[in-house]
Amino acid sequence: MNTLATTAEDHRIALLAALAITIHIAESALPSPLPGIKPGLANIVTIATLCIYGLRTAAWVVMLRVVVGSLLLGTFLSPTFALSFTGALASLIMLGAARLIPGQRLGPVGYSLLAAMAHMAGQFIAAYWLFIPHPALLHLFPILMTAAVLFGLVSGIIVAAMLKHIQ
Repeated sequence: MNTLATTAEDHRIALLAALAITIHIAESALPSPLPGIKPGLANIVTIATLCIYGLRTAAWVVMLRVVVGSLLLGTFLSPTFALSFTGALASLIMLGAARLIPGQRLGPVGYSLLAAMAHMAGQFIAAYWLFIPHPALLHLFPILMTAAVLFGLVSGIIVAAMLKHIQ
């Protein structure tokens, strides 16, 4: 029987993804005041991973969280999965672009804010184009983006505190 060789990075990604998936599943049980508004606590793992190990590792963690989390929650290939995947992809694209800015890095709070806002914008665009193409939906956008800023700020502050203790 052939065995697949794994690296230390593979183990690190698996551990971080498992942590993010656990948080994602626990968070799915929380009630939501409005559809689409969740704290996004699993993104704490993503931003910490980005700051410590880089974008490639963070991308693996995010995509594994979205796919495996949806499989475990029974939402794979559902509208919920489409929105989650689109938000995660938008967030990763934004984080990748932010990492290309020359000079000083943004830090965990800056990355978290950008990721949360991109995630929400990606989900909103997908919801509008795929599921609810009605102009009235646009009235929710400022509320959703405000929530993204608030939760992104909280997550970023948590990551900053974590990184301070780690270093």
